[in-house]
Amino acid sequence: MTFQPQTFTLPILDISRFHKGEAERRLFLSDLRRILHDHGFFYLQGHGVAQSLIDDVLATSKRFFALPLEEKLKIQMANTPHFRGYTRIGLEFTRGQQDWREQVDVATEADAVDVPADQPWLRLTGPNQWPDAIPELKPLLLAYQAEVTRVGIEVLEAIAEALGQDAGVFKDIYTPLPTQLLKIIRYPGRDVAQTSQGVGAHKDGGFVTVLLQDKVEGLRVRTEEGVWLEAPPIPGTFVINTGELLELATNGFVRADVHDVVAPPPGVERFSVAFFLGARLDATVPVIDLPPELAEQRRGLTTDPLNPLFHNVGRNVLKSRLRSHPDVARRHHADLLTAEELASSAPGSAY
Repeated sequence: MTFQPQTFTLPILDISRFHKGEAERRLFLSDLRRILHDHGFFYLQGHGVAQSLIDDVLATSKRFFALPLEEKLKIQMANTPHFRGYTRIGLEFTRGQQDWREQVDVATEADAVDVPADQPWLRLTGPNQWPDAIPELKPLLLAYQAEVTRVGIEVLEAIAEALGQDAGVFKDIYTPLPTQLLKIIRYPGRDVAQTSQGVGAHKDGGFVTVLLQDKVEGLRVRTEEGVWLEAPPIPGTFVINTGELLELATNGFVRADVHDVVAPPPGVERFSVAFFLGARLDATVPVIDLPPELAEQRRGLTTDPLNPLFHNVGRNVLKSRLRSHPDVARRHHADLLTAEELASSAPGSAY
């Protein structure tokens, strides 16, 4: 099931306008600036990612999810302390409630490092897990990750200029390599899911998210006024949304807006590929000096006792991973959990 065009509610931006003549560039930045303050979600055209690569990623992802469960569990996330690999349906949590989706998490390929006691977020650094049954998945997803990293940085540079900054204002906190997290995701229909929660209402933690949707709707965005907007797939586009790093850096001029995914109807599957571009784990997010006309529109940071925001990037990322994957936290990072957290993340609980 797909939406008809008249239900589209998010704006569409063509990133190629960012590289055109000065007049068109100014109009593009004005459009982008308005979106950043309104809700930070938009469809992106003109991104330059080859459709053949997109098609291969979706097709190969579907092949992985069609594997027998025992094959998928060979790369289950709980095998490793680095939060990489396969998560079966119902084992990821948002705000304590089960998300009804299965996924594979792929981050930056790296060797594990020695972790000082005062930098526990470095435990996230390490190698990915790859399925022996589909060896082509590794080069394919790494090639796609490189392409959407390029797109994400291009969007981030445009955002910087829309905020009256030099295009490279954030470069010091994401070079030589940003935090990269890619997820291939399958949502089963509500005949399998025990609730309509494909993934619960949440904010993304990075700079920007680059989301590829296949053919089935489900993504929703909540505006500042509490209105839910549907964001169905539009062929040839990504959905871009801003994350908590930009909310921190702009003291709330840009908001990391709440969004969720509703599980598909019975008998229907939904597939997507989400990429999250963030700063280095050792970075501290600065608060940038906005032009006076933008500074007066700052709204301050979102206050949420269940999701405090930290300017320390590694602390933010580790907080999110420990909460979302309690099985991995319990198995590999129990020393970072309080006694209450250990009890609430026991098997069978809704942590």
